[in-house]
Amino acid sequence: MSEGVEWALHTCLNLSWAEPGEAVSAARLAAFYRLPAAYLNKQMQALARAGIVSSTPGPRGGFRLARAPEDITLLDVVTAIEGPEEAFRCAGILREGPGGDPDVDYREVCVISQSMRKAELSWRRELAGQTLADIRATVERRHPHTPGNTRNRFANVKI
Repeated sequence: MSEGVEWALHTCLNLSWAEPGEAVSAARLAAFYRLPAAYLNKQMQALARAGIVSSTPGPRGGFRLARAPEDITLLDVVTAIEGPEEAFRCAGILREGPGGDPDVDYREVCVISQSMRKAELSWRRELAGQTLADIRATVERRHPHTPGNTRNRFANVKI
């Protein structure tokens, strides 16, 4: 998984603490963690295409969450950044091995392929079962000053 997933998750979480209706520029979002603005902007555009954030153009523009944190799952963010493809891609190499049969769909009969697909489905179910609101609630419980500190940092970060 690319570092873009981590960046996107943290950025969405931070956007959940922005003032209501406030758009935060990609430069300000990137400066928050000293990330490369151009690369973070690519992640933000992917999130916008997925309907997770909305983008407002112009000098006072930027990004804001397009949906309530309760309606954004971790899987939504991962899929927006990484794409919907499976992490494990069975190439059917058994077809070329001893006793291989070109007419068999080894993706369906290969024990390794089945095990990897089962693990991926569990992983995706877990991500789909957690929302940005769940993460936010845990952070706020453990670190109650985070929302205010985030808003202050957005207001004072040097770009």
